[in-house]
Amino acid sequence: MDKFFCNGKVICSLQKAKTGYKQSRTNLAIILLLTFLLAALILMSGCGHFNEASQARPVFQEANTLFNQGNYPASLSRYRHLIEKYPNLGDRVLFEMGIIYAYSENKGKDYQKALDCFQKIIRQYPESGFRKDSEIMIFQISTLMVKDKTIAAQQTLITALREENQNKEKEILTLGKQVQTLEQDLKVRLEELTKLQKEVSALRLGPVEKVLIEKKERRLTLSSKGQALKTYKIALGGNPVGAKERHGDHKTPEGTYLIDAKNRDSQYHLSLHISYPNERDKKRAKALGVSPGGDIMIHGLKNGLGWVGDSHTGKDWTRGCIAVTDEEIEEIFRLVPIGTPVEIRP
Repeated sequence: MDKFFCNGKVICSLQKAKTGYKQSRTNLAIILLLTFLLAALILMSGCGHFNEASQARPVFQEANTLFNQGNYPASLSRYRHLIEKYPNLGDRVLFEMGIIYAYSENKGKDYQKALDCFQKIIRQYPESGFRKDSEIMIFQISTLMVKDKTIAAQQTLITALREENQNKEKEILTLGKQVQTLEQDLKVRLEELTKLQKEVSALRLGPVEKVLIEKKERRLTLSSKGQALKTYKIALGGNPVGAKERHGDHKTPEGTYLIDAKNRDSQYHLSLHISYPNERDKKRAKALGVSPGGDIMIHGLKNGLGWVGDSHTGKDWTRGCIAVTDEEIEEIFRLVPIGTPVEIRP
């Protein structure tokens, strides 16, 4: 289970991101990047040097526990012990230390030390699986350092303009428009951050364990550990009332199924295949002397029509599938693994 130690820390780090103006802009890129790195960390952290990784596991776990408790100096100390005792695991240790140094809640946050960790990986471990991610982190942190200075300069300028033009009506009006533009930009960025925080909360609870589709409510819900992670408004088959019985009836099935395949080359952006028909569906169709049909998917919008967005839910339009927007199917595709149970209620 070594591969889950570092991921728990990254997820915890993301969960605690704050929404203040300066922090929201500073942390946004890191949150985006760390979310992107989760899958890579899961794959890489369990590979190679099996014996050392097995021996080092308790220390990794201790370091991760200290991080979750907010004891960042102690966590870093345990990682330094790891890199001294298990040099073959140095690239992983350096990567985790770099993340701690860049973490926003760490009062001892030090972007330069974070850069040093990632640069050491590139210099000392040229074949490391963490090399590419370290290069990305170096670029993002360097960019954020520049942006922090730019934002501070802009805030100083805005304050000076407000004081200078306090008694000048026309100039105040002009400045007001500038402030309005900045506030609108901040609102958009805060909305983006809120969306990311919801995704981070979902990832914190682990992979999706169930997909619930409620036909009457036109709602799809992802859940894990008994908690709803996120809901989506959906469109159904053009003849939505009642369970699917036969090929071509344009009904969405009702019952319990599984996600049994994913398709990145779908005609509807991306799709997840539902294991319809089940044995009950087959028996019902056989009794009726008809084909039960198949190819029931959760999918996005038809290729080329992604611009329609969530307005597609104004009318049930599929042939029995469950449709969401292209942006939503990308999120569902990423969060829902093959084998996930799907319950479709009337």
